[in-house]
Amino acid sequence: MSAENVEVIVAEKLDPGFCDEIASMPGGGNIRKCFACGTCAAGCPVTSIDDEYNCRTIIRQIQYGMREEVLKSPVIWLCVMCYRCYARCPQQVNFTDIMRALRHLAVKEGYAPVEMLNKEDEFDKKAHQLRREMVKKAQ
Repeated sequence: MSAENVEVIVAEKLDPGFCDEIASMPGGGNIRKCFACGTCAAGCPVTSIDDEYNCRTIIRQIQYGMREEVLKSPVIWLCVMCYRCYARCPQQVNFTDIMRALRHLAVKEGYAPVEMLNKEDEFDKKAHQLRREMVKKAQ
């Protein structure tokens, strides 16, 4: 691992209540049960095409209290909300709903523009249109 890939964690910047906050949100209740087995990442369609996106890493950052790093990260906007991670998780960690909560917190706390929430529908619609066109061409 090169020095540029090492992330420095400053204890004073950690938010020990961040995981509890996420756990109190709809779908976040089982976040503490994650033991980093990697099943979520192994089944994730985004992880398979984007090296920066990793469900397991995001969960760990939440558990460590890395609030700012998580909420300002563009990777929280990459989840396609397919629920594959949740369906395969042996601990029933609802990562999809956790991502939804993170997006809302990112906007609420000024880490992302309000338009990002509005653009989600547009992103999803375009992705589904592209998928539909590819399926039709494959037939």
